[in-house]
Amino acid sequence: MYYVYILRSEALPEQIYVGFTSDLDKRLKEHNEGLSKHTSKFRPWKVETYIAFSDRKLALKFEKYLKVGSGNAFMKKRLLK
Repeated sequence: MYYVYILRSEALPEQIYVGFTSDLDKRLKEHNEGLSKHTSKFRPWKVETYIAFSDRKLALKFEKYLKVGSGNAFMKKRLLK
């Protein structure tokens, strides 16, 4: 399986991060250990939402969509609390 995930910073809850992985637990651990330069300054992170895909290309397309204007609006309206 492939996962598109949305993380929320526990320290700064307005900070959101969207990513893609095939191992969600491992990837969250990497974010929380500071191994990603994009997320290290907002640790710790928690998984807010994730979507599982059986198709890698479709998961990557969805991740990319969430990072553009209309996808970001969709994410905020439908996928976040």
